[in-house]
Amino acid sequence: MRWDSQTYWALDLETSGLSPADQILSAGMVPIRQGVICYGEHFYSLVRPQAGLPLSREGIRAHHIVPAELEAAPSLAEVLEAIHLRLSQGVLLLHHAPVDLGFLRRAYGHLRRPWPKPRVLDTVGLIAKLQERQRRLEPYSRPLPTGLAEARAYFGLPPHLEHHALYDALATAELFLLLRSRLGAQTLRQLR
Repeated sequence: MRWDSQTYWALDLETSGLSPADQILSAGMVPIRQGVICYGEHFYSLVRPQAGLPLSREGIRAHHIVPAELEAAPSLAEVLEAIHLRLSQGVLLLHHAPVDLGFLRRAYGHLRRPWPKPRVLDTVGLIAKLQERQRRLEPYSRPLPTGLAEARAYFGLPPHLEHHALYDALATAELFLLLRSRLGAQTLRQLR
C-alpha cells in the first residue's frame, strides 16, 4: 500500500504535566491527505480540566494556557469525541509517541471508552531509522537530534511556535514529510 494512499492525522497534546495524574489541556490535529498537509481541515481545542486542577507556573510559561481560558473550554469527553472521529480515518502521527499515547489511553479509560488501537507512526522512530542508515555509511556520525524543534532545525525546517498543540501538530506533519522523503519510503510498511 503506497504511503500517500493513507490519511495521517498529526496530533499533539498540551498537558498540565507529564505524570499520570496530569490532564490534557489542549489538543491539535492536522491531516495529511495524498501526501499534502491540509491545514484548512485542522482541529484545535482547549480542554476543560477536572475541577481543582492546579496549573503550575512552569506549565503556564511553557504552553501559555491560563486557568481562565479553560473555564469555558469543552469537556474532555467532547474533545475526545472529535479526536476519535479523526483516529478512525487513518494513521495517527506523533512526535515521541509514548507521551501523547499515554495521555490518550488514560483519557479513553477515564471516560470508559474502548481504546481504538489506531495505527501509529512516530517521527522519533523515523529519525532513528534515518540514524541507522547514516551509521551504516558513517559509523562514527553524530546522533541526530530527536526533540521536535531541534530535529526541525537540523533538517533545515523553519522554527515554529512551540508548546502549542496545533502548531506542534503542524510541525510534526512537516517533519514527517521531510523524513519520509529522506528515507525514500514508498509504502506504509517502509515507514513502520
